[in-house]
Amino acid sequence: MNRYLALCKIVEVGSFSKSADLLGYTQSGISQMIQSLEDELSLKLLLRSRTGVKLTPEGEELYPYILKTASSYRAMIEKTKEIKGIESGIIRIGTISSISCHWLPHMIKEFQTIYPNVQFILHQGDYTTIPEWIKSGEVDFGFINPAVASGLNTITLKDGELLAVLPQNHPLARNNVVTLKQLAAEPFLLLEEGALSEPLEAFHTQNLHPNIKMCIHDDYSILSMIEEGLGVSILPELVLRRVSYDVAKIPISPPVTRTIGIAFNNLKTIPIASRYFIDYFKKHIPD
Repeated sequence: MNRYLALCKIVEVGSFSKSADLLGYTQSGISQMIQSLEDELSLKLLLRSRTGVKLTPEGEELYPYILKTASSYRAMIEKTKEIKGIESGIIRIGTISSISCHWLPHMIKEFQTIYPNVQFILHQGDYTTIPEWIKSGEVDFGFINPAVASGLNTITLKDGELLAVLPQNHPLARNNVVTLKQLAAEPFLLLEEGALSEPLEAFHTQNLHPNIKMCIHDDYSILSMIEEGLGVSILPELVLRRVSYDVAKIPISPPVTRTIGIAFNNLKTIPIASRYFIDYFKKHIPD
């Protein structure tokens, strides 16, 4: 089984040598493991090049099954630890940036005071990639809008407000509230979050078509561009906490909100440490 885990780590980091260091093997040892796996399957799984390591076409086809096998093995090990009374393990989470920046640091710190041996691996993605990671077993669960979690189980956590964000010298920056119609007439910077955009859904509900000038994947890049006067946007209130950008943050009328929840395949089969963390999170949801 260590051969499957080694293959997954090589694909994750794109290097035999880095994988060997991370897993505690010699480079020749990890190479022998992959060679043994390829011999057993009678298939070439990996290709090395100057730019790194990548899967062969045959490896691409088999990799989802290898990921699931490795995930099931990790879950079995975690269950064994639970049976033995060892409260440790690795928690793999898919998360959007606002959650990883503002909710998870404190929650992880508090959780590790109770379970100090637990480790966390965070994969930052969007409403498209996170559900895919959950289904493939690359992460144990993820923080997303439940509306994009087709085929997954979900736990709804809370709704959060979205605010209009404008340059400080913008004429609308003096308003107490702004409307979607007013925002639709401005150069709009869209936060690209994959399968769902709450701002676009709000515009479409009112039959409005925003003047989208740029689609950007990073919240803080958008804030920097708004500060330079390149446009306006709608961002989660959670993102706008403790930011030092010189921008105006204004409520929208009618209010625009988003729902955040936890998505997972099967709560009974994910690693025990992840189940503990989900239970802890539900009981201590941050403001």
